[in-house]
Formats: sequence, C-alpha cells, structure tokens
Amino acid sequence: MAMSLGVISTFFSGETASFSKSALSLTSLRHLPPPSPHTNLRLVRTVTSAAASKPPAAATGKREPRGIMKPRRISPEMQDFLGVPEIPRTQALKQIWAYIKQHNLQDPENKKIIVCDEKLKSIFAGKDRVGFLEIAGLINPHFLK
Repeated sequence: MAMSLGVISTFFSGETASFSKSALSLTSLRHLPPPSPHTNLRLVRTVTSAAASKPPAAATGKREPRGIMKPRRISPEMQDFLGVPEIPRTQALKQIWAYIKQHNLQDPENKKIIVCDEKLKSIFAGKDRVGFLEIAGLINPHFLK
C-alpha cells in the first residue's frame, strides 16, 4: 500500500518514479504540497484484439435492438388494438397511452386510474378500471415468445 501511495504522490508532484526506490511512508505524504491545478492528467485505454476486430456500434449505426426495444409478435387481441402483427413493448405502451389520452379515459379525480372502454377491456383482461402501474403487467401476456 505504501508503494502505491508513493507512486501516486510522485505522479502528482511531477517527478518520475522508479520502483527500485524505497516507498514513501504515510507520514511523508502529509508534508507533500497539493497537486498543481495545471497538472496534465491523461487516461490511457488499451485495445484488445477482440475490440480491435469489431467496428464500434455507434460508427455503423446498425445496432440490433434488444430487450423491450426488440419487436415481438403479439396476440390477436393486441393486433386488433394496435393494427400491427409485431411491435416493441415500448412502442405498444406508447400507443396505448396515446389512445387513453386521445379518448380522455383517465379518471378526472385521479389521473392514475384509467377507465377502460371496450377496446381497452379486450387487452386489459376485461377490467373496468386499471391503475397506470398495472398496464405493463396487463399487456405482458400479449407478447408471444
């Protein structure tokens, strides 16, 4: 530990460090001046052969969607509601919320409650009223694996 602290302190003071020199003790570290605010610090990144062989995903711009961003097949009830055979969960939830707001289906006294019409009942297991936190759980069975 004393060796690593000695190397760090000599790094900040601008001196060159040698591993053959004796390490600075903790008491001598207290007497060192603070590092200059103009100290030039650089991070070094090593490139492995695996990282060098693949082009970066940002450079190609064609990263494959994963998780909730990946389009999935949906149930016939959800297909009737959304009008598409497959869709990512995020887009499905976005379209459901757009429908709820467009048709003013939020309870006026408590906006966290959705009052379901017949179309929403078909995808929300026939419930008349649904809490907004329940929506993700209720649409989950409609995404087929």
